[in-house]
Amino acid sequence: MTTDAVRAVADAVLYEGYLLYPYRAGAAKNRSRWQFGVLGPPAAAAQAFGEPPDMAMQCLVAPGEGTGRVTVRLRFLQVQAREVQRLEPDGSYRPVDALTVAGATLLSWDEAVEREISRPDLPLTGPAEFPVDVPGGEEIEPIAGPGGGPAGRIVRRRWPLTARVRTTVEPDDGLLRLTVAVANEHPGTVTGKDSAIRRSLVGAHLLVEAQGVAFVSLLEPPPEAAAAAARCRQRRCWPVLAGPPGTRTVVLGAPIILYDHPEVAEQSPGQLFDSTEIDEILTLRVMTMTEAEKAQARATDPRAQAIVDRCDAMSAADLLRLHGARRDIREDVAVEPDLDAVVIAGVRVAKGSLVRVHPSRRADAQDLFFADQIARVAKVVTDFDDNVHVAVVLVDDPAADLHDWYGRYFYFAPDELQPVAGPAPGEEYRS
Repeated sequence: MTTDAVRAVADAVLYEGYLLYPYRAGAAKNRSRWQFGVLGPPAAAAQAFGEPPDMAMQCLVAPGEGTGRVTVRLRFLQVQAREVQRLEPDGSYRPVDALTVAGATLLSWDEAVEREISRPDLPLTGPAEFPVDVPGGEEIEPIAGPGGGPAGRIVRRRWPLTARVRTTVEPDDGLLRLTVAVANEHPGTVTGKDSAIRRSLVGAHLLVEAQGVAFVSLLEPPPEAAAAAARCRQRRCWPVLAGPPGTRTVVLGAPIILYDHPEVAEQSPGQLFDSTEIDEILTLRVMTMTEAEKAQARATDPRAQAIVDRCDAMSAADLLRLHGARRDIREDVAVEPDLDAVVIAGVRVAKGSLVRVHPSRRADAQDLFFADQIARVAKVVTDFDDNVHVAVVLVDDPAADLHDWYGRYFYFAPDELQPVAGPAPGEEYRS
């Protein structure tokens, strides 16, 4: 397997917080950027507000036949300063915050360039390390005026980055504990916040792919690996199994805590740089922006322009897809709460059945009021652990119909309920 299946999730991690709604440079929330996975220069002065220079993760590997190997990929953003310069009458160029040419506004802004450093076929037999050297650079883009002559230019600058990746392998209860550590090794003292961030690895995360071996889940380890999983230590980087459910060949080490096999919803049409929000809400917010606000967002960053253009072009059908989708709790079982049933004391209990409540599993004072009450079953549901729960409303509750309409039910386990004889569903019943 390759890491292609996890790149959508890895890219969401890479750009998390890159630029937030309303996607404009002047917005307060976009004045402090690069929130996650920042590895700052190790000798940043106090006033530079530098982030710690390192991160490390530990994961477990189940040995296979022969010597296993891993490929380590370090991914991050390199900050790129975009400076707009206006052409002066004397032929010199002057840096400006903004320049409007032919009705279009260009802004000075910090962009980012994606970087990926790979080290393939590392044996799981001992320590290893490799350097990360990303050169700086500068590009100049001319800005043409209305008549075709020069009106200014855009200067993009990047500063060199120096880091190191180290791996170690240790045996632990028949498994191998793999440590992958990354450290920013920028030489010299850095002063100033801008200088520090421009010499930082931003959104740093790891993709580790196994060959000939398999990773062990740290979130849900098998019983024989639980103790070894508890001994794993993480520093600013948390590993989870990645790729399709059931696979164990790729680990994603992210600066945010995820679950095993994370995935981007198939209904999502593209990145919004805020993966803790709902696509539909953000898309609708973009659509409510004024044309002037959209123009400001487009001028801020090409990626912001892509978001605005994509939202503007969405059809009603595209929006409907964002509204959500109903999924079965278990893919191998058709779950229909309105039709499903459970057998209690030899009696089939389903929607409309009457039961007497005997709370016993929860130390909840409210349950005392339900004891020996008659309830009507609203639905039978099964959770992710295959536990059955019966949703009920109390027959003597004056607001029972209202609770049923809103879907506000009380849930009990089957062994807390006793089937009772009663009228057919829909008929009046009082205890």
